[in-house]
Amino acid sequence: MKAFHTILLLVISNLFMTFAWYGHLKLQEMKVISSWPLYAVILFSWSIALAEYAFQVPANRMGFVGNGGPFTLMQLKVIQEVVTLVVFTLFSTLLFKGEALHWNHLAAFVCLVLAVYFVFYK
Repeated sequence: MKAFHTILLLVISNLFMTFAWYGHLKLQEMKVISSWPLYAVILFSWSIALAEYAFQVPANRMGFVGNGGPFTLMQLKVIQEVVTLVVFTLFSTLLFKGEALHWNHLAAFVCLVLAVYFVFYK
């Protein structure tokens, strides 16, 4: 169950991270924050990023083999990168209509899946 909980926390963390990093672009496009100065957008994004860290840190602590978890540090990092790209892909294709998946994006995802395979390979 630690593996499942770790990955779940990483997914939640990445939802916050993606919105903190790129959500302000959608809010600007929707004219919600288009008149905000840059420092206000940065503070807004940092407040969201705080929630991201509230899930990321426990995921890494729980999942790390040194704390009784199932994953090595390298495995945690590769899992986190794959989760990040999956969440970002869904976010960008669903919320930004001008963004589309192309064959090279799919090829990159195959490479990431292979990275997960190789990082777990004994």
